[in-house]
Amino acid sequence: MQYEIRVEGQMSRTTTDAFPELDSCFVSGQMLLFGQVTDEAHFYGPLARFQSPGLHVLEMRRTTS
Repeated sequence: MQYEIRVEGQMSRTTTDAFPELDSCFVSGQMLLFGQVTDEAHFYGPLARFQSPGLHVLEMRRTTS
């Protein structure tokens, strides 16, 4: 399963490095992180890490690609 996660604002390189399983790019004032998620446990790991540095997640969605 492929997922996209949109975060408000731009994340520092140090913060994006905290998500090694996801690729990232900056688009229209938001960080877009994306990558393969193998199972539910794998999905919740990055989700919990978004809360730690106080990131504001705008959207999480499963994509078809």
